[in-house]
Amino acid sequence: MSLTYAIVVNGPAYGTQAARSAYQFSCALLELGHTLTRVFFYQDGVLNGNILTAPASDEFDLVAAWQQLAKTHQVELQTCVAAALRRGVIGEQEAQQHQLSNHNLAVGFEQAGLGGLTEVLLSADRVIQF
Repeated sequence: MSLTYAIVVNGPAYGTQAARSAYQFSCALLELGHTLTRVFFYQDGVLNGNILTAPASDEFDLVAAWQQLAKTHQVELQTCVAAALRRGVIGEQEAQQHQLSNHNLAVGFEQAGLGGLTEVLLSADRVIQF
């Protein structure tokens, strides 16, 4: 039986294992034929959407991996806008709204309110939090 999943990521791209575990779990469930509709990044998890991360050449690039996963499997990547703004992860629209000269939200990620999380909580068969 195929299920629809949503993932909530609270851990940053680097510094803890949470985000990497979420990514590995996401890949595994997709390989098993399940559907992953959305990954919602909350708290420090919003740092997964920062395009300015630059891991060493011999390290795993988790931001790029999330982007590829989203592109390949049509998965929505949403960062909580309030948590992201507090941590300096700024989308283009928010940069304009707050009169900032730059933005750094990675391509493939979008910023959303907690309504985005609520929506997926109501529609997914399973929600897994990391």
